[in-house]
Amino acid sequence: MTRCRAAAALAGLIFGLLVALASPAAPASAHAALLQSDPQSGAVLANAPNEVVLTFSEPVRLAPGKSHLIGPDGRKVERGNPTTEGARLRIPMKPTTERGTYLISFRVISADSHPISGSIPFSIGAPSANAPSATTSGAPSDPVVTTLLAGARYLGYAGLVLVTGPALFLSLLWPQRLSRRGPLRLIRVGVGLIAVSALAEQYLQAPYHAGTGLLGAGADDLREVFNSQFGAAHLVRIGVIAALMVLLPVFVRAGADRAGWTDRALIAILAVVGLTTWPISGHPAASSVPVLTTVADAAHLGAMAVWLGGLVMLFGFVLRRADGRELAAILPVWSRWAMTAVGVLVLAGTAQALVSLGSVRGLYGTTYGRLLLVKIGILALVLAAAWYSRRLALRRLGADGTEPPHDIREPDDAAEPDDAAEPDEALQPNPAAPPARRLRRSVLLELAGTVVVLALSAALVQTTPARAALEQADSRVSSEYTATLSTNLYSVQVQLEPKRTGANTIHLYAFAPDGGAALEIKEWKATAALPAQGIEPVDVPVLPIAGNHALAQAQLSTPGTWELRFTLRTTEIDAATVVATVPIR
Repeated sequence: MTRCRAAAALAGLIFGLLVALASPAAPASAHAALLQSDPQSGAVLANAPNEVVLTFSEPVRLAPGKSHLIGPDGRKVERGNPTTEGARLRIPMKPTTERGTYLISFRVISADSHPISGSIPFSIGAPSANAPSATTSGAPSDPVVTTLLAGARYLGYAGLVLVTGPALFLSLLWPQRLSRRGPLRLIRVGVGLIAVSALAEQYLQAPYHAGTGLLGAGADDLREVFNSQFGAAHLVRIGVIAALMVLLPVFVRAGADRAGWTDRALIAILAVVGLTTWPISGHPAASSVPVLTTVADAAHLGAMAVWLGGLVMLFGFVLRRADGRELAAILPVWSRWAMTAVGVLVLAGTAQALVSLGSVRGLYGTTYGRLLLVKIGILALVLAAAWYSRRLALRRLGADGTEPPHDIREPDDAAEPDDAAEPDEALQPNPAAPPARRLRRSVLLELAGTVVVLALSAALVQTTPARAALEQADSRVSSEYTATLSTNLYSVQVQLEPKRTGANTIHLYAFAPDGGAALEIKEWKATAALPAQGIEPVDVPVLPIAGNHALAQAQLSTPGTWELRFTLRTTEIDAATVVATVPIR
C-alpha cells in the first residue's frame, strides 16, 4: 500500500473504534431488567422480613460476595449466603427489631454475561434520619473497564475480518502468479487480534462483573469468569485460533483445491465453532429462542466477515495487482459471494432484530432500537455503494464476464516494496485507468461503511436489548400509580406501588397550588376505602419525612378500585382533601 492508502485504512479503523467506544455504554449494567423487589423500594414495614427477594426478567447468577443487606448502623444484616433460583435473588435476613432504614445492595450477572447492580431502601418501623450508603456492589461498572471491554470486542471483530477475507481469497480465488506474502501477513495480524481480544475480554470481564477498577478484581472474580459460559466460550475461541494458526498457512498456500477433504472439513468445523463462541457469550444465548438467535448471530457475523474481509482484499491487493484476465475471472465470483453474504446478513439481522426488539416501539423507544436504525441506515448506503461497484465491475468486464481488452489496473499503482523482486507482478500502464479508479473508490466507500457497521455491532453488544428495556419500563409503569391532585391550597403528587393486594407504599409531595415551590404541610391525614366491596374508610398512618414529603403504608387486601383520601393542613385553620382512585390487582 502507498502511504496515502495506509493512512486511509488506519483512519477507517480508528474511526470505527471511536464509534464503538463513544456509543452509550451505561445501559450495559442492566441487560436483564429488575422487575420487582419484595419489599418495595421505600416501603415501611411493621416487622423485619425473613428474606428479601428480587425478581429479574431473565435468569441470573451471583457475583461472589457482592449482594448484601445493610442495616441502619451500616452493618451487614444478611443471614447466611444469598442464593439465586432462576430469575430470583434471595437474601435471608437476620431477626431484628431495630427501627430505621435498611438497604438492599445487590450485584448479579445476567444470562448474557452482563452485571446488574443497584440499591433498594426500605424501612422497619420508621425511616432513619440518615439512610445507610450503598456499597460498591450496588455501584455501576467502572467506565474505564466498560470502554476497554468495548474496544476489545471491536478488535476481535476486526481480527475475524482479517482472517476470513484473506483466507477465502488465498484458498479459492488468488492467482497463482501473485505473491501471497501480503495476505498471509493480514491473516497473522487477524489471528493475533482475535487472540489478544479474547484474552483481554477474559480479564476485563472480572472487574466488569465485580464492579471494581481495572486492577481491582480478585482471584475469586477471575475464577467466576473462567467458570462461566462466557469464559468457556472465550477459552474455546483461543483454542480454535491456536489450531487455525497451524492449519491455515498450509491450507492457503496450497489452495483449497489441493487440500484433502479432511483438511477442508476440519477448517470448516473450526470456523463454525469459532464463530459460535461470539453469540453463546452474549445476548443471543439469553434470548427467548436461544437456538434461533445463536444461529442467526453466527451467520450474521460470518457473512459480515466474508463481505468486509473480501473488500479488504479487493482494495488492498486484488484491484492493484491482478491483470485484466485475472480480474475477469475473480470479480464475477466475488460479486456472487458478496450478494450471498449480503442476503445472509439481511436475513440473519432481521431474525435477530425481531427477537431483540419485541415490538415496533422498541425500534424508536429504546437506545438499542435507535442504534439499530443508524446501523440499518449506514448499511443501506453501503449496499448502494456495493450495487454501484457491481455495475462498474460488470460494465468493465462485460456482462458475460469475458476478459476486457486492456488491463484495468491504475497506471500509478506500483508493486509493494517487498514484492519488488517479483517481476511478474509489475504493473503496466493502460488506457483503462478511470473505470478502475472509480471501482476502487466505490470499494473504499463500501469498506469505510462496513467498518462503521462493525463498530455499531460492537456497540449493540454493550446495549440493553430493546425487549428487556421495554419490559423493565412496562413493569415500572404497571407497578406504579402516579397522579397530581390540586386544590386552591396546594398541589400534591401521589406515588403508590406496587398496585397489588397487600402492603402498598405511598409517597406524598406537596407543592404550591401552581405546582411551583415546595409547600410545608402542618398535618397529613389519609384514609383508604373500597366502596364496591363495602369496605368503609380506614385510617392510614402517615409519617412526615420532610416539610413537603410524607410516607404512608396502606394495607389494600382486596382487588378493586380503592379510594384514597388525603387531607393536608397548610396552616392552623386551612385544610383541604383530595381523592385518588387506584386500581389494585
